[in-house]
Order: sequence, then C-alpha cells, then structure tokens
Amino acid sequence: MPTDPTITVAEAMTLHGEDNVTFVDVREPDEIAQGTIAGAAKIPRGTLPEILADLSGPLADTSRTYVFYCAAGARASHAAQTAQAFGLQNIRVMETGYTNWKGAGGPTE
Repeated sequence: MPTDPTITVAEAMTLHGEDNVTFVDVREPDEIAQGTIAGAAKIPRGTLPEILADLSGPLADTSRTYVFYCAAGARASHAAQTAQAFGLQNIRVMETGYTNWKGAGGPTE
C-alpha cells in the first residue's frame, strides 16, 4: 500500500471509469440503498474478509486498483487495512466519503 493511500474526492473522480479501477462501497446495506457511486462493488465492511478470501470474488484481481469509500472515511480506512492483509496492494481510500462525492457531482446510482 502507498505510504498515504488517502485520496481526495477530486482525485477519485479522475480514477472513476478507468478500466483497471474498482470502487468499493463498504457502507451498510441501508446506507447503500440510499445511493452509491456508479459501478461500485457493494461490500459492507463486516463481510469484507469473507469476500477477500474468495479467490474468484470481486476483489480477487491483485492487478486492479481498489478505491474504498464509506460515509466519512473511517470504515474505508479499516477496510483498506483488511484488504492489504489479504494481499491487495493497489489500494486507495477516498477521504471524505460518499456524501462529498455526491455533493461534488460524481456519478451515482
């Protein structure tokens, strides 16, 4: 993982839509139901270890860059640490979360 994997919403927006980048929403299902970043994998933080252990799951490609986000950043930071422990290295954490992404006009669904 980079020394500081934290990126701003503006930096995350430049990565959105890139072929080798996956956004990962680690909020709870009730939060996700209120909206998410377009195309994001929806993996609540509590289920992350199980998903990471599945070598054919949505986080199995170690060559991809994964941008973790939550509502404000704390859960995403913990999720990134968990992902690193499972061998993912190309990890970023969007610092201020979904609300700021939406407020900045980022694509949502």
